[in-house]
Amino acid sequence: MKIYRRYIAREVFGAVLLVLLAFLALFAFFDMLGEINNVGQGGYRLQHAFGFVLLRVPGRVYELMPIAVLIGTLYALSTLARHSEITVLRVSGLSSGALLLGLFQVAGAFAVATFLIGEYVAPPAERAANQLRLKERGRMVGQDLRSGLWVKDERSFINVRVVLPDTRLRGIRIYEFDQSARLHSVTEAEAGEYVVPDSWRLTGVVKTILHAERSEVQKMPEILWRSALNPDILAVLMVSPDRMSLRHLSTYTRHLSENRQTTNRYDIAFWKKVVYPLAAFVMVALALPFGGTHYRGDGVGLKIFAGVMTGVLFHMLNGLFSNLGAINSWSPVLSAVTPSALFLLAAMVMIWWVERR
Repeated sequence: MKIYRRYIAREVFGAVLLVLLAFLALFAFFDMLGEINNVGQGGYRLQHAFGFVLLRVPGRVYELMPIAVLIGTLYALSTLARHSEITVLRVSGLSSGALLLGLFQVAGAFAVATFLIGEYVAPPAERAANQLRLKERGRMVGQDLRSGLWVKDERSFINVRVVLPDTRLRGIRIYEFDQSARLHSVTEAEAGEYVVPDSWRLTGVVKTILHAERSEVQKMPEILWRSALNPDILAVLMVSPDRMSLRHLSTYTRHLSENRQTTNRYDIAFWKKVVYPLAAFVMVALALPFGGTHYRGDGVGLKIFAGVMTGVLFHMLNGLFSNLGAINSWSPVLSAVTPSALFLLAAMVMIWWVERR
């Protein structure tokens, strides 16, 4: 690698890492504020809240990496331009294409890091964070059992055979115990749907009440069941598609296809996971026309503000196209690639415009 590329790479790496650490500190602070409200519930203490926030850091790194790359590259290039170092390189024969190629080499490292974190670090860390919070708040969740999902709710144990993507339940059994830890009743339901806060509508219900020397069976078409079990708890297993790894997305999409269910949402999430690390290349291309030039009166602060707004817009468009694609059944590849393609095209146009000037 040429000397100027090593120098620029060092400056960009340092700036991106600094911006990323600043963002992580800010988001960790807000996450901690949100967790303070849960401290004191069951066995949930301040140290558990700290653990929860720390376990969510890999997911935050994955989310914030493209924005950090954009702002960090903007800051590094603006600083070099302000000190006339970019001007010296250009006078020495460095073209915008060569400079962009050097930035792409740096972006490649961040793209690989984003992929590895999003695929192997963030998903298990996110699940561990949710389980830590639920366990310490007194709501134990068992998973990966042949009998399905098990949840403890006060003196009841709940077994759910199948949890659907929209959090509807299939094959429910509720074992209720009395204060002496004796089995009081067993309720079986064919299906359950969350209808109002803390309540589920169970259908096809058969309830067996155990008395001292006899049992009583009640059959009901529908009942309203109040429980601490809610979609947030189920989310420990039904991870958001954006948080799932490519391997799990592929497996779950195949399962849905085999059962003739809609897979569009998960297909879009799969391709977003594929494309998202490549956003680092788009971000450095966007930063070049903003930060690679220096005009009298330009301020670094204004460029950083432009970078923040551009990053926020990119993040919003990513979510918008995913939702529109799922609603309108667009091509998953098109829904995932369009935001990055639009921003890359805008970056190329801006670089061309700056070169003409």
